[in-house]
Amino acid sequence: MSRILIVEDAQQLRELIADYFKGTGAFDVDAAKDGIEGMKFVESNEYDIAILDIMMPGLSGFDICRILRRKSSCPIVFLTALGNEDNILKGYALGADEYMVKPFSLKVLYAKCLALLARAKNTDPEDTQCLSCGAIRLDPLRMEVTTDGEEVLLPPKEYLLLKVLLENKDHVLGRERLLDLVWGAGFDGSDRVVDSHIKKLRKKLGSNGGAIKTVIGGGYKITA
Repeated sequence: MSRILIVEDAQQLRELIADYFKGTGAFDVDAAKDGIEGMKFVESNEYDIAILDIMMPGLSGFDICRILRRKSSCPIVFLTALGNEDNILKGYALGADEYMVKPFSLKVLYAKCLALLARAKNTDPEDTQCLSCGAIRLDPLRMEVTTDGEEVLLPPKEYLLLKVLLENKDHVLGRERLLDLVWGAGFDGSDRVVDSHIKKLRKKLGSNGGAIKTVIGGGYKITA
């Protein structure tokens, strides 16, 4: 799992980006409401990638980029309404790797971040990110699930449940662990919600649903 820093002073946009990246199950997310808070995160943590708004009170995204570059070579993506050439060149001069001009697609932003991470690790994003078990394949880059080459449409919780199982293929995950990973540590409902979603997921995977095994007294695992 990769760790990402998001620094954006527009609350709604910040929360949308953070929720989207958390929802993929591929990122631990720290989200700062302005440059001052972003600097505190940078000084006390290590990140695999950072998304920085440019125009913010206190410290700008350019300022955070300078601070981050003193200690890290992680990919940096600027979010900006300033699409003019001078600002773009300034960002690249400071060490930015990519620009996204507002408004933008969250799906495209996510894909760009995966590509930058893969490039930083000298890997192919599609080869390293795809998860599979038998005929079941999950592509986090496209947020797409297929069985026997046919696309299967899953709602968010079932998608994330399958992703967690695939990331832990052949390992048993208890209901409490699945609740934490899929529904979050603050979920206060019954752990039987896991059973109902597993049942729905198996049905949607059709003849390949049997890859999800029930382990009596243990929980669930996916295995070929």
